[in-house]
Amino acid sequence: MTTTPQRPRCRRGPLISAEGLNGVGKTYLTNRAVEALDDKPVMLDEFSQRADGRPGLGEALLGALRQASIGDPFLRGGTPMAEALLLMAIKRHDLDTVLPDLARGRAVVEGRSVDTTAVCQALLLHPDDPDAALRTAMDLLDLAASWRPLPDLTILVTDDPGDALARAQRRDRCVFTDEQAHFMREASDLFERLAATDPVRYRVVDRRHVDEYEAADRIRTWIRDAGRDLECLPEPWQGTAAACLCCHRRAATAAVA
Repeated sequence: MTTTPQRPRCRRGPLISAEGLNGVGKTYLTNRAVEALDDKPVMLDEFSQRADGRPGLGEALLGALRQASIGDPFLRGGTPMAEALLLMAIKRHDLDTVLPDLARGRAVVEGRSVDTTAVCQALLLHPDDPDAALRTAMDLLDLAASWRPLPDLTILVTDDPGDALARAQRRDRCVFTDEQAHFMREASDLFERLAATDPVRYRVVDRRHVDEYEAADRIRTWIRDAGRDLECLPEPWQGTAAACLCCHRRAATAAVA
């Protein structure tokens, strides 16, 4: 029995997402967190922050969703599964654009990733059944993981939904309808339940219990520590023997008889 020599460790950077409701302050807190980092990550805008008219496939797909949703803040156009697939396509596009950075060892922070898609579309599919929505959110994450790797670390910022709603309305200079406010409360609950199903990937900071300084400090520590002991990032749809998207090595056989 001969053992295959140990393969070099992939030196890629970590893929991190910042998730949470409109108005919880995830962008503000994440930006505060990275200000004090010497090795600053690549920051990918969340959907609501992208500038209209910016060229590229991701913006074109997002523009189609905005047009179909007729101004809905949650990009709801009435076809939840079609919208879920388009949103996943955008997140695959985003990954493709930062692969060179990950390959060079830089951290990448996505402003919302596939978790937001899973939560919002699951709620649309099961508006009156929280347990079914949770199961569907987990299924949607499995579907997303067949398109592109999930984040190595997901930072979920939570807060009282009413406080988040008030911030979102002040920031966007709008008034959410009662239905939209209810959707935010349901999304808040589902985000927290979904995070509890995967404590390895998720880190949760609850603004109801910590101030903004401690919240930013926690996020900074999580981002700084996320690059340790990372495995390769294989192309999901090509199976377990697929080459790493960053170092391009294929999975090694553990032993050869």
